[in-house]
Amino acid sequence: MPEGPEIRRAADRVHRQLAGRSLEDAWFAFPELAGQAASLVGRQVSAVDSWGKALLTRFDDGRVLYSHNQLYGVWKLHDAEREPDTNRSLRVRLVAEGRAASLYSASDVSLWDAERLDEHPFLSRLGPDLLTHGVTEGQATARLLEPRFRRRGLGGLLLDQSLFAGIGNYLRSEILFFAGLHHRSRPQALAEEGLSRLAQCILAVTRQAYDEAGVTNRAEWASADRARGASRRRRRFAVFERDGLACHACGATIVRTAVASRRLYFCPLCQPAP
Repeated sequence: MPEGPEIRRAADRVHRQLAGRSLEDAWFAFPELAGQAASLVGRQVSAVDSWGKALLTRFDDGRVLYSHNQLYGVWKLHDAEREPDTNRSLRVRLVAEGRAASLYSASDVSLWDAERLDEHPFLSRLGPDLLTHGVTEGQATARLLEPRFRRRGLGGLLLDQSLFAGIGNYLRSEILFFAGLHHRSRPQALAEEGLSRLAQCILAVTRQAYDEAGVTNRAEWASADRARGASRRRRRFAVFERDGLACHACGATIVRTAVASRRLYFCPLCQPAP
């Protein structure tokens, strides 16, 4: 499933397609939304952003279209007069000044007033989005030390979307590796330097994944992998999906384990158990 950086990049693409333009047409496959489609015609798309794995299309009258791609949903951008070449089921189509954005295969779509978004059953459970909400290192550190989070092992905690929205499986492994922390480490047990490093890595690794289309590896390590003929999938990560291979930093063998029912990869030397 795509993680926060991928959803934010999708939001950026839809934003470039529609933002600042007035809707000429709106269509919804869902009966509960179909009756509201006509009221969106003439409205302007003010912004498209993301919160965790949800995409939010904002209109100039204060309404927000919430959509969650789940496993199979995808936005396709195209000219209004040209249908995308796909066998997927169309769920939403927005057309603005000859440009169209079509959502296929998603089932979780709803229209909200912006001031009521905090009542949304999914969004209301999320922590701040690391790419959308301007989280600072100090705020990240303070959140990790909140009573509900500070005693939990990092392997499970980082996947908890109520901590930070958008961290998924590959980001978890990469963040912990670059922070030099074992998945059983707990925020309250970390020294100030370790906690600060963790907060920095949460922000920096997520930002790099967004900036570089899912690449979290160091440039020099990725280049070395490329020279050895490694595929992009293999060289984009420092530890994720590299079990059995040598750690770029120390040469030890990367290990795969399972934490919170999800696979996790780590270096046993760079990330010693507490």
